[in-house]
Amino acid sequence: MFCIPKIFQQFPELIAAESTRHGGVSDFPFSSLNLGIYSGDSPEAVQENRKRFFGSLGIDLAEVCFSYQIHEDKIWVAQKPENLEGYDAFITNQPNIFVCVTVADCTPVLIYDAKNQVVASVHAGWKGTVLAISGKTLQKMQETFGTNPADCYAYVGICIDECSFEVGDEVANHFGENFKRFDEEKGKFFVDLKRANQHQLITLGVPENQIEISEFSTVLHNENYFSHRKEKGKTGRMLAVIGVRGE
Repeated sequence: MFCIPKIFQQFPELIAAESTRHGGVSDFPFSSLNLGIYSGDSPEAVQENRKRFFGSLGIDLAEVCFSYQIHEDKIWVAQKPENLEGYDAFITNQPNIFVCVTVADCTPVLIYDAKNQVVASVHAGWKGTVLAISGKTLQKMQETFGTNPADCYAYVGICIDECSFEVGDEVANHFGENFKRFDEEKGKFFVDLKRANQHQLITLGVPENQIEISEFSTVLHNENYFSHRKEKGKTGRMLAVIGVRGE
């Protein structure tokens, strides 16, 4: 039903996970643990799936903060659980508020400031990555809560991998040479969203050994994860969630 990033397992106060596509009630093509409210699936099925997913982590649905995402760089400072629109990243220092993002090829990034117990969840598709949303989220943590990047631990999660993210010039031109390669045979570029988001965090001072990058791909491991590209737009959504459990 979910995987727990290894980088966060040293913090007993932290709840952080990314869902798989297994363990839910949704029918094809959303089978089975579709957590995306705006995916076109039955609302009743998605609600039951969310209840199962969050319940398995010890999270109540009334403790969750999320948004209808728009592939931009707006960041919300969460003070209470709520359902918003127009935000692709969240930060909070409030215990028992669990911030989450939905993905189905885009890159989820979870960040934890272990000193100040500040958390962040980020939805970074290619547009958000170009807008440096991961780096901007970390900067927002610094400005709002005094976060020192050296105290941060991060997870760059399951998404479309470089070997599957084939793009045209209109997308590739937005990325530096370190994050794309040109395939002569196909005449196309391939972009590495994971490394691009990792680089944003490292540049701002997060130690490289405090960043975990998922080895899994939504395309190559489609039997376990939803892929918008591989499944031609008709599929479910995964969730990445993080929060501190207070007393």
